[in-house]
Amino acid sequence: MSNQHFDVLIIGAGVSGIGMACHLKRECPGKSFAILERRQSLGGTWDLFRYPGIRSDSDMFTFGYNFRPWTGGKVLADGASIKNYVAETAREHDVERHIRFGLAVKTADWSGVDKHWKLTALNEATGETEHYTANFMVGCTGYYNYDQGYKPDFPGENDFRGQIVHPQHWPEDLDYAGKRVVVIGSGATAITLVPTMAEKAGHVTMLQRSPTYLMPLPSTDKVSLALQKILPEKTAYKLTRARNISISRFLYLRSRRSPQFMRRLFLGIIKRKVGGTADMRHFTPDYNPWDQRLCVVKDGDLFRAMKAGKASIATDHIDRFTETGIRLKSGEELEADIIIPATGLDIQMLGGIRPMVDGQEVVMKDKIIYKNVMVEGVPNAGMIFGYTNISWTLKVDIAAEYLCRLMNLMDKRGYRTVVARDTENSRGDDTVLGSLDAGYIRRAADRLPRQGTHGPWKSSQNYLEDVKILRFEPIEDGYLEFDGKRTHASHKESGGFLSPLRSALFGT
Repeated sequence: MSNQHFDVLIIGAGVSGIGMACHLKRECPGKSFAILERRQSLGGTWDLFRYPGIRSDSDMFTFGYNFRPWTGGKVLADGASIKNYVAETAREHDVERHIRFGLAVKTADWSGVDKHWKLTALNEATGETEHYTANFMVGCTGYYNYDQGYKPDFPGENDFRGQIVHPQHWPEDLDYAGKRVVVIGSGATAITLVPTMAEKAGHVTMLQRSPTYLMPLPSTDKVSLALQKILPEKTAYKLTRARNISISRFLYLRSRRSPQFMRRLFLGIIKRKVGGTADMRHFTPDYNPWDQRLCVVKDGDLFRAMKAGKASIATDHIDRFTETGIRLKSGEELEADIIIPATGLDIQMLGGIRPMVDGQEVVMKDKIIYKNVMVEGVPNAGMIFGYTNISWTLKVDIAAEYLCRLMNLMDKRGYRTVVARDTENSRGDDTVLGSLDAGYIRRAADRLPRQGTHGPWKSSQNYLEDVKILRFEPIEDGYLEFDGKRTHASHKESGGFLSPLRSALFGT
């Protein structure tokens, strides 16, 4: 097939890819672009995961895009509603027609001679290879492997006579009514699955090695509903976003600065929810709040299921699978008809693509990130990577805005190439995912780019700070090389009358 050229190629049509494309349409209307998506539908995570109860783990008023209000009173939306929201956004901004479905990008090579990216993509339906070139490439693939999740090799797994079902590959016809189910894990997936399955199953046990911090959250925001009745839609949305951003930021910062106080607060809330007879060792983590992500319990459904006797928690290590269930190190045996290993994600960057720059492979673990939107030494390429401590999409919006600013400045100045260069040996130890100590991050340490120790190489995980940096600070900052030369701006390329704080809270 003949080569197809675009100004911008976006890899992935999930929340990040659709967000990036919409910002391109809004802020760079003259640029040609295409989105290469391996699946047959947009939505990314929200198209892939189909397990019972799949929902957001962030409030939808901050998870929604800043340019398109999330309406209604739902705080935690189900997966189908989120996918529909993303699809409607794509249609409204005339983005859907730019998506090339069923294309698995296999290679991405930068040519310094031709000053563009060369991509090959396998059409998985026809088996044919398609060729694309682009002046700029943006990776919007998230950070995990869509083909398979992480699952340990459990001793005796082949002895088990029931079904083993991974949440990432949920069969549509799975019948669990009246059956005994064991969900292995204590993260967001397990916290969602257990109460949802308990509605039909005979009994559901959540088997965890160690507890996770839980935060009950109502699924309906009555304050937001009230604001929507008396204020214009966009105004109500901005006010709700501002409030929720502030609350999330406060909880995170207070957890980092006063971990023991916040630990007592979180555990006190849970103790009131589960009742005085519950064994609190199942809810008491051995780490400080926000060393790992908090898990949201929608409307306290997990606690209700436990009180009703439909669900329970076991905190122990697995000795082995048996014919009828799982034997624990303590000697206790959990009988099961279905076992669900909700044991986490398999991390990978750029959907498994290994980019090349002038014939040299880019080894991600040896690279550092620039403003969390570019990889050091990789020309004309962006990376949309959301937050780990607040809603993912908050970062998607401002990262996409930054890349649009960058491309517009390059057009204005006549630059053809841009690359971030670290000349100060700024490499640090933390990965792009920050200082979270989750197992899935530790397992992927050899696959993730690093943060730097200071300046634009260090990721703050601070939305207000990032708004200032990405939306207001000059593009030409002395760290970027344009056409091989470093430049400093004499003035800001953009800005406006809004302060960074007000802009961060209320959007543009």
